[in-house]
Amino acid sequence: MFELLKAGGILMVPIVICSILALAIILERFWTLRPSRVAPPGIMAELWRWIKSKDLNARKLKALQASSPTGRVLASGLMNAKHGREVMKESIEHEASQVIHELERFLNPLGTIATITPLLGLLGTVVGMIKVFAEMEFTGAGNAQALSGGIAEALMTTAAGLSVAIPALIAHRYFIRRVDALVVDMEQEAIRLVEVVHGDREIDVEGA
Repeated sequence: MFELLKAGGILMVPIVICSILALAIILERFWTLRPSRVAPPGIMAELWRWIKSKDLNARKLKALQASSPTGRVLASGLMNAKHGREVMKESIEHEASQVIHELERFLNPLGTIATITPLLGLLGTVVGMIKVFAEMEFTGAGNAQALSGGIAEALMTTAAGLSVAIPALIAHRYFIRRVDALVVDMEQEAIRLVEVVHGDREIDVEGA
C-alpha cells in the first residue's frame, strides 16, 4: 500500500487526508442520524398520553427535551403553549432551525471533499504528465523506467481521487435525503402538537 501511495507523488497526501476525513464524517453521521436517536420510537405516544391525562409537568418536559432532537422541538413548543398559538409555533420553528443545523453538521465538508478530491487527482495527472514530457525532452523516449514513473503517478492520483470522491458524494446525497425525511416527520409531529394543544384536533394515542 505504501508503494502505491509513494508512486502517486506528493498529491497523494491531501487525497489520503481527505479520505480519512470523509470516512470519519460518514461514520459519525451514520451514528448521529439514526432515526431511533432523532425520534425514538414511542416518544409521541407517551407525549400524547401525558397530554390526555393532564400529567405533563416541568420534570417531564425536561425529560422530553433531553430525550432527542425531536423532543427538544416539541418541548420548546409546549413550554410556550400558554402564550398562544403563534408564540408556540415561533418557538417550535426557532428550536427546529437549531436542530436542523445540528443534523446537517459536517455535510458541507463532506460535499467539499467529494468535489475537491477529483480535482486533486486531475492535478496529479497533469503533474505526472508534465514529468513525462520533461523526461522525454531531456533523455528522449528511450528511458522507459523514467517515463513509466510519471505515467504511474498520473494514473494513481486520478484513481485515488475518484475512489475517495465517489463514496463521499454518495454518502453526502444519502445524508441530505435522510435529514430531509427526518425534518418532514418532525414538522408533521409539531403541527399535530400545536393543533392538539389549541383544541383543533383530538388526540389519537393509538395512531401516534
